Amino acid sequence: MTLTAVVAAAAPAQAAGYRYWSFWESGGGTTWSYATQGPATARPADGDAIGFRFAISSGTDDTSRPSTAPDFAKICGDTAVKDGSKRIAVVVDFGGAADAPPGEAPPTPPVETGCAQVRTDATAAEALAEVAKPLRYDGAAMLCGIAGYPARGCGEAVAENGGTDGTAKTPAPSASAASDGDGGGPSVGVLAGGAAVLVLGGAAVWKARRRG
Repeated sequence: MTLTAVVAAAAPAQAAGYRYWSFWESGGGTTWSYATQGPATARPADGDAIGFRFAISSGTDDTSRPSTAPDFAKICGDTAVKDGSKRIAVVVDFGGAADAPPGEAPPTPPVETGCAQVRTDATAAEALAEVAKPLRYDGAAMLCGIAGYPARGCGEAVAENGGTDGTAKTPAPSASAASDGDGGGPSVGVLAGGAAVLVLGGAAVWKARRRG
């Protein structure tokens, strides 16, 4: 049984999907591919692009891609090569009004890009933190907010009418996330624990809610 089929069979009947940040990769800055691991363990190379998209999705197959192409030359073309570092093009797509949580609206402009120049062994999470702070994580180290959006909530189930599914409740964090030392979010070690949650998207969020 595929992941999508499992989600369809197990999720609450009234849930149309989950509202969350998905993670995308583009080796060499070509086309977007859904990431096969979390941003805390993915280590893009110099010339790669990473993307994050906030949207309502019922699984990895239908998750919206970032609307801006992973154009490394355009995003990082003015950043000079420096010894001991690599350049990563970062695309953050805040989604549309239909994806926004109740009472919130996507930032303007709806897409932000930046070139992260980080050490050669840095992860995608560290590259994101270079260009899109503040980041917000929950107690399980799941990425909940980028550049302050959304201001609250994390991976909620969404009903068919677009509202938050009242049957899905966010569990209280079991422990505070460890700081990376500069207020940017959990340390890389803590993030690794939540990487699978982000990769599996809606299915993992639902399982976490069941455990809560």
